[in-house]
Amino acid sequence: MSTTITRVRAAYDRVEAVDRPEIWIDLRPREEVEREAAAIDERLAQGEQLPLAGRLFAAKGNIDVAGLPTTAGCPSYAYHPEADAPVVAALRAAGALVLGTTNLDQFATGLVGTRSPYGAVRNAHDPSRISGGSSSGSAVAVALGIVDFALGTDTAGSGRVPAAFNGIVGLKPTRGLVPTTGVVPACASIDCVTVFARTLPEAEQALAHMTTGTAPSLPGRRPGPWRIAVPPREQLGELDEGWAQAYEEAVAQLSTAGDVIRELDLTPFTEAAAMLYEGAFVAERYTAVGAFIDKATEANDDSLDPTVAAIITRARDLPAHQLYADMDRLAALRNRALTELSDADALLLPTAPGHPTLAEVAADPLGANARLGRFTNSTNLFDLAAVAAPAGEVNGLPFGVMLIGPAHTDERLARIATLLQPETRLAVVGAHLTGQPLNPQLLSLGARYDRTTTTAPVYRLHALRTDPPKPGLVHVGEGGAQIETEIWRLPAEGLGRLLTALPRPMTLGSVDLADGSRLPGFLCEPAALEDAEDITRYGSWRSYRSKE
Repeated sequence: MSTTITRVRAAYDRVEAVDRPEIWIDLRPREEVEREAAAIDERLAQGEQLPLAGRLFAAKGNIDVAGLPTTAGCPSYAYHPEADAPVVAALRAAGALVLGTTNLDQFATGLVGTRSPYGAVRNAHDPSRISGGSSSGSAVAVALGIVDFALGTDTAGSGRVPAAFNGIVGLKPTRGLVPTTGVVPACASIDCVTVFARTLPEAEQALAHMTTGTAPSLPGRRPGPWRIAVPPREQLGELDEGWAQAYEEAVAQLSTAGDVIRELDLTPFTEAAAMLYEGAFVAERYTAVGAFIDKATEANDDSLDPTVAAIITRARDLPAHQLYADMDRLAALRNRALTELSDADALLLPTAPGHPTLAEVAADPLGANARLGRFTNSTNLFDLAAVAAPAGEVNGLPFGVMLIGPAHTDERLARIATLLQPETRLAVVGAHLTGQPLNPQLLSLGARYDRTTTTAPVYRLHALRTDPPKPGLVHVGEGGAQIETEIWRLPAEGLGRLLTALPRPMTLGSVDLADGSRLPGFLCEPAALEDAEDITRYGSWRSYRSKE
């Protein structure tokens, strides 16, 4: 059976296993996606280059996917697009398979993930807490391992807050780098299509296929030590218990990596953040869907979320002079903010000030939401780029930070973010080697090739009867031999995910290398060797496979 179809079937099995129906607005029929998977395999067999072949993704419910209704989280608003949004089309053309559209805060208005007639999307790690919005379903689908990556949108922080709450990566590119055609607008002038993934390399790979290729060429700068701006502690305001310490640990981690830390006045950022909803800019949300909401309200349409409807209709009567006054004020704040950034490569902030429960948001929907946007709301108003990345845990729940920089510093921010991800090394001898069938599993976890070496002369290698073919490495001590080994670097959390998905008879254990060091690596249960050919004489899995 093809690897692509196997991945599709595993994804649908995972949908059933996690039992989170609120993630989805529309999930495509399993058989339909399997047929697409078979077509992908046929194209590969014919020699076609499909860099995202077999990768599975989901699209936020305000992004057009041909064959599914675009609802923006409101059933009565639904329309049936004739074609994929360009960003979806680009990913599918590269071989990726879309599973369906995901739930969101209605009309992408909110950072909580609860403002939807399709249900509140619960957090992937603690169902009593919010998932974050508005791209709630997309983030949770990634965090629960259903899809490899997912599309969101970000106007006030919707591509970053859900990433932080669910322990995944969120890339919010420079405005205009990814086309927004085929996306129901929230605030069209500042909307961005974003990507979620479990690792930074996965997110970057997807984003590379989403961009328009119109980014200007910027002057190069020698990588590192990076200059990181941070605000004084008092300017962060009230944070959840343990969050200030977790943030300071992230700052310390960058400092330990050799980065230069300097202070920044956060005031222009937080003042602009308050303007996104409290000022006249919210009127653009009325421009997008206000007429529909007015009619739906008159018709007593119960699919309207009352909080979202109130926010958007309240913007209808804002005077034009307030908008111009706010534009002048925003320009002044942006100048101050860019001056504060000046020679810094990035601003490091907590992605959000805290992680509320579903009950806390229900008790104070507007106040809880406003608090969540303290650090994210200003980013698109200032035309900045951002990366949200995991930075450990607080009280057993994910904690995330955000790197913000000027427009078109997307790649730089991603390079800095890698310094926040703890790494481990893995010894590989078989089907996960470079060019072998299971190597994409490592790449999907953010693994990077480090070097080729050999084991200590204490192992024997056997050809197992598995599909796809794999070798079994066993420690025998005397009578063993050196076996060719690749060393890969990968995020520490990726090693844990690899272990949970590892099928028997494979195991992870300590592998002794020729230089005397010891690393985690793939081993085999001895019981699996009874009918397995001893191929130690070949010295490597590749040599054995080439002589079959």
